[in-house]
Amino acid sequence: MKKLTTLLAATALAGLMAGTAWSKTLVYCSEGSPEGFDSALYTAGTTFDASSRTVYNRLVEFKKGSTELEPGLAESWTISPDGLEYTFKLRPGVKFQTTDFFTPTRELNADDVIFSFERQYKADNAWNKYVTGASWEYFAGMGLPELLKSIEKVDDLTVKFVLNKPEAPFLANLGMDFASIVSKEYADKLQADGKMELMNQQPLGTGPFTFVAYQADAVIRYKANPDYWAGKQPIDDLVFAITPDAAVRAQKLKAGECHIMPYPNAADVPELKKDPNLTVAEKEGLNVAYLAYNTTQAPFDKPEVRKALNQAINKQAIVDAVFQGAAKVAKNPIPPTMWSYNDKIEDDKYDPEAAKKALEAAGVKDLSMKIWAMPVSRPYMLNARRAAELMQADLAAIGVKVEIVTHEWAEYLKLSKEKDRDGAVILGWTGDNGDPDNFLDTLLGCDAVGGNNRAQWCNKEFDDLVTKAKETSDMAERTKLYEEAQVVFKREAPWNTIDHSVEAVPMSKKVSGYQMDPVGVHRFDGVDIAE
Repeated sequence: MKKLTTLLAATALAGLMAGTAWSKTLVYCSEGSPEGFDSALYTAGTTFDASSRTVYNRLVEFKKGSTELEPGLAESWTISPDGLEYTFKLRPGVKFQTTDFFTPTRELNADDVIFSFERQYKADNAWNKYVTGASWEYFAGMGLPELLKSIEKVDDLTVKFVLNKPEAPFLANLGMDFASIVSKEYADKLQADGKMELMNQQPLGTGPFTFVAYQADAVIRYKANPDYWAGKQPIDDLVFAITPDAAVRAQKLKAGECHIMPYPNAADVPELKKDPNLTVAEKEGLNVAYLAYNTTQAPFDKPEVRKALNQAINKQAIVDAVFQGAAKVAKNPIPPTMWSYNDKIEDDKYDPEAAKKALEAAGVKDLSMKIWAMPVSRPYMLNARRAAELMQADLAAIGVKVEIVTHEWAEYLKLSKEKDRDGAVILGWTGDNGDPDNFLDTLLGCDAVGGNNRAQWCNKEFDDLVTKAKETSDMAERTKLYEEAQVVFKREAPWNTIDHSVEAVPMSKKVSGYQMDPVGVHRFDGVDIAE
């Protein structure tokens, strides 16, 4: 069956590329399939690469290769002295993409901006539940429904966001994928036709590439947007060849069947570096991998049990086996390259005997548990199955029986959010905006329970600290509060923090203009390939 699937994928790729022989085509060997193409509905980088970073734009953007903000669809903005009003002047003359399935009749205006956000939090908006189970996970998990007082149209090219309280990371948050601007005109047409679900299947935005076609689990094809406000891209066609197996991605790259691949196996990197036709870009990632306990389920509702399990797991062995030196053991939920990282924190020491005694003291005997292993490679965890097997062996040594489970990636992400989920989940995060709030509140805040907070952990002391931190613009005060929050996190241990990785992106030497991104996305604007 695997050989047949590979053959079908190759046939699909060849078919989609037929007819583009005379165009400049870049093939990206993607690690997985997108959950959908409406990026506001999801939080996975695989989905963002295929949707928000190709098809869409935001009011503000991060400069390529950095977390510094620059104008996007808004050419300028002002912030009121009290930090409660953000007024954006939209870039005039921005056109939405023309596709086989929709031809726009007007340019971007304030109505599109207001629609893009209001659909995410207004329950009476017709689009709020257009996808079954839609939770607008990012928007809700960051507390934006409570933060936003109103979004007002000043005129066709001016939009004002009014907040209920100051929020230091608010502007940077608008550069994130959930804040992508969609076409209200397109949405209105889909609604009128009774085809609202197509918003998540046939995306249409203002971005550098126009969506052409998607063959599920095989190929996504885009073409350069000829009307892009920042200018047509150097390449004519962009193809995502979906290739979940890292070894197969490497083979395709070496054979010239794709030009860029993400997340190589650590063992393959030295060989890829030796290939005279390839180059390997490397960068310390703004990321963390973790094992999230369900803190609402006994006995994982006890911090002493969670800390005991942490002591039983040899994280250095996981880092050595999975990353072969291209990562470091994590002790905090934010990476050491991020401001406010509390280096004074002491990690839970690997000590199986102490772990066994701690479980006995907590009255835990004959414990059986599940560990969920991701089915895809991510920058923070290249091989979750191998990591889970090592955890399984370590926990067996103290008498804990572990069953390893997994699911297809979209299902894994969906089921792992459930509040009554059984077991501990291997997952991770790459920062979206360079702000500690994007880790500490987005992944561990009370508002994120049932969403990005896979530990289902709501701790008032922690939550009060991170909430206070984002309500002040004083960097020294924010740093102090985040440092204190990390102390609470370590004491309560909702996660076992596993690693922070060095990311590698192998590519053909024919590729130019590609930059590794600190927020972990793969962008193809400005990328070129030699004929």
